[in-house]
Amino acid sequence: MSMTKEIREGNISKTTDVTTRYLVAAAMLSAVSVVLQYIEFSIPIMPSFIKLDLSDLPSLIGSFAMGPVWGVVIAGIKNLIHLLVSQSGGIGELANFLLNAVFVATAGILYKRHRTKKGALVGSWAGAAAMALLSVPVNYFIVYPFYTAFMPMEAIIKAYQVIYPGIQDGNLLQCLLVFNLPFTFVKAMLSVVIVMLIYKRISPLIHGTSR
Repeated sequence: MSMTKEIREGNISKTTDVTTRYLVAAAMLSAVSVVLQYIEFSIPIMPSFIKLDLSDLPSLIGSFAMGPVWGVVIAGIKNLIHLLVSQSGGIGELANFLLNAVFVATAGILYKRHRTKKGALVGSWAGAAAMALLSVPVNYFIVYPFYTAFMPMEAIIKAYQVIYPGIQDGNLLQCLLVFNLPFTFVKAMLSVVIVMLIYKRISPLIHGTSR
């Protein structure tokens, strides 16, 4: 009985240690994500009001290392913190969370089932594709209706037409399909490439192991 009790207590202690380690890792990754959210820049092939940042990267690391739930938690913490300085009344943070969450959850779930480099790549591609597809309805129904409170829809579409004159007047959906969807996919894949390069060095720190 005493041996069984010792084993049980050992398992509880081990579980507590892992949970504590994951909480600390999640806090650190969330902090990095917040910092990365402020490091953003425009790219010539997109309207100037669309910025590129790599704040999804830490939550992808968390999703691979600790599981998809932790990845979503990190995405949530990042946006809750950013909500304190929001200039969009929480709309931008909501959209960012939805896209970030579907990206890392999809990638993490598939990687959890196939814990190989191939599984990570397949999960990442699927997550990036899911994020890109979701970006269309999120932007169409959530983000751009908010933008129109500050900029007329005509002006928004004109910004796209300056880059690609083939965009039809008043066709926001075409703008999103031609520009935002591929942009979101490429943005996600940039995070994937970086994670693939650094994951082996970071994973042991999160798991408390050495390689």
